[in-house]
Amino acid sequence: MILFWILFNVFVVAMLVLDLGVFHRNTHKVKFREAMLWSLVWISLAGAFAVVVYFWHGRREALEFVTGYVIELSLSVDNLFIFLLLFRFFKVSAPHQHKVLFWGILGALVMRAIFILLGVGLIQRFHWIIYVFGALLIYSGIKLFFQEEAEVHPEKNPVLRLFRKFVPVTDDYHGEAFFIRKGNRRYATPLLVVLVVVETTDLIFAVDSIPAILAITLNAFIVYTSNVFAILGLRSMYFALAGMMEMFHYLHYGLSLILIFVGAKMLVSHYYEVPTEIALSIVAGILVMSVLASKLFPKKKQA
Repeated sequence: MILFWILFNVFVVAMLVLDLGVFHRNTHKVKFREAMLWSLVWISLAGAFAVVVYFWHGRREALEFVTGYVIELSLSVDNLFIFLLLFRFFKVSAPHQHKVLFWGILGALVMRAIFILLGVGLIQRFHWIIYVFGALLIYSGIKLFFQEEAEVHPEKNPVLRLFRKFVPVTDDYHGEAFFIRKGNRRYATPLLVVLVVVETTDLIFAVDSIPAILAITLNAFIVYTSNVFAILGLRSMYFALAGMMEMFHYLHYGLSLILIFVGAKMLVSHYYEVPTEIALSIVAGILVMSVLASKLFPKKKQA
């Protein structure tokens, strides 16, 4: 089993090196067509991995992987809107957004791995933790349901405040550099500040998404791989959906229902185990309905 962990992480590192070192070696604005192509590549890779899991472990594990992937990907779509607001707030140019997302997602992979191992370990050792996670998801779902519009206040971020206290920051951007040297002193650029905010924001997102997938399976490898595939496709999906996010104004209602559903699934798991096929159908159905509702009842433009 350790060999599969090593091989999978080698594959992830190889894809990231290929992405940054070859395909995005020269900084450029990622256009819609390129973003869609990469989104399809990552979705196809996730589908191919699901087939591998099917022949390696069986139908149940393959369905758990697909369900976890769909949940993580759907929750990530809503998070992309937050990233869009952050980039607008900090006035990050389009060509440099990819680099911030690349390093942000690299940090997210490490944090998610730690979260998953801790979460699985806690549930296996203290089963009552599953009820805490379930209650947390239901609370998050209800909170999201009544949240009309996403609000971003990076200046209130405690990590960012602490960062500015100890690290001098330049007033202007310096290309795609995170650090520059002035005289004998090293300064951080606003681009590094954006990366810090993106990382801490993703940490908050993980509090919802990791328990959501743990409601589907406690197989750490399945949870981790489904998370990784969803996160790896997040960058290209951001550029593909950046111009269309306002079209899906009912999506956050669907995502709130998904959180409530998986939270309830956790709470009743001791008494009734919801089959993975049914869980996947419900999650996919909620997503399709929220997207269709957004198309059938478009948001009215403000005067």
